[in-house]
Amino acid sequence: MKAKNNFNDPMDRNPANWRGVFYYNPKDPRIRVPKQDPMRGWTLNFASPYAYVFILAIAGIIALSMFLGL
Repeated sequence: MKAKNNFNDPMDRNPANWRGVFYYNPKDPRIRVPKQDPMRGWTLNFASPYAYVFILAIAGIIALSMFLGL
């Protein structure tokens, strides 16, 4: 079986799925997708509720470390 190559996925290449710098596609099951220019890294699929859980977890870790003085 051939592995799927995420860099050639037409969903993240479609300009209609991009809202400025944010990727929003409810039909795409991925949480992390390559940016419009894949050389610049990855971004989150903001149509996925897990993206917001991830952002809240990072914010919680930062707030907790500031509260504890780490």
